Amino acid sequence: MAQERFKSNTRNSFFGDFLYEQVIPQDHFLVQLKQVVPWQRFTYKLVKYYRGRAKLGRPPYDPAVVLKMLLVSYLYDVSERQVEDLCNLYLPAKYLLDLGVDEKPPDHSTLSAFKKRILENGKLAAFERMLQDIISLALEKGIVFGEVQIVDSTHSVADVNVRKDKRRQRKGQAARDRSAHWGVKRSYKKRNGQEKKVFFYGYKAHASLNAQSGFITSLVHTSGNAYDGHQLPTLLSKDLAQGLPVHIVSGDRGYDDSDNHWLLWSKGICSAICLNDYRTKKKDPNKAIWLQLQETSQYKEGLKERYKIERKFGEAKKEHGLGRCRYVGLLRYAIQSFLTAIALNLKRLVLLLTGAPFKGRAKALA
Repeated sequence: MAQERFKSNTRNSFFGDFLYEQVIPQDHFLVQLKQVVPWQRFTYKLVKYYRGRAKLGRPPYDPAVVLKMLLVSYLYDVSERQVEDLCNLYLPAKYLLDLGVDEKPPDHSTLSAFKKRILENGKLAAFERMLQDIISLALEKGIVFGEVQIVDSTHSVADVNVRKDKRRQRKGQAARDRSAHWGVKRSYKKRNGQEKKVFFYGYKAHASLNAQSGFITSLVHTSGNAYDGHQLPTLLSKDLAQGLPVHIVSGDRGYDDSDNHWLLWSKGICSAICLNDYRTKKKDPNKAIWLQLQETSQYKEGLKERYKIERKFGEAKKEHGLGRCRYVGLLRYAIQSFLTAIALNLKRLVLLLTGAPFKGRAKALA
């Protein structure tokens, strides 16, 4: 039976390991990332989406190499055109890709073709399995996942100039991004007591974060007008399917829905969803059950951990570009979100296992 054939490289020549060992510090984040993750497992999981499975025709790039290059783009928050130059000139990135110093990396069109191939043949589930593979790897490496899961959503602004898009629509043209919708970014009270809402046009990523390990364990993607509370059952089912020891689920008031509380109770999971005032300050005896919930140690513990997911979202937006969509459409936004979450989890994985921090774009390229 024919074996998979991939594009050869000069990694084993003078321009490979020998030169890299003289130049790149062994404690560099990308060096540790290469050593910690068995990237070959992604080769055999992704090659099935290739026509001929790399056994017929011209040898393609190893899909793990293309995946690593995409993740470098998200780690350093650069476009796919920019990451081509980055991986060509920045030796640690070249080392991660298993390329010799004298070799050029795949071009940006290869990255686009890779995403299209995976989406067409493996659907969005293929990207979700990549996220789950990182969680499985963390468990294999002995990283402990705690009993508290935190759920929340963050918004991303669509790659649309709203004013120009409205002008196009008035002329009878279609909207640039038909899946995007207006949603509430935040609300606050003005000095006169009136409530003020700030809106955005785009999408939401609903995430579940393990409080102890700091890993994003599951994601759901919707348009900007979706109700957060409806996404909890899906996030919970994905976490439980991975065998995570979920005992407490925490979330903000947007998840304070009777169906969510009942779902958690039915599965023997403690609710630490922040309760709205209409539950605890109403003037009837039915509020007793909610007052009892507020006094439980599990409720208090869950609320204390909620800041961690806000911090993770801040990291994703400030350092990895999740604040604005790279692509158009809900499916492509989901790809961006999954790859961002994988990049965040890899940062956490390397830090916990080796102590090597990700120093960010400015310091790493200095």
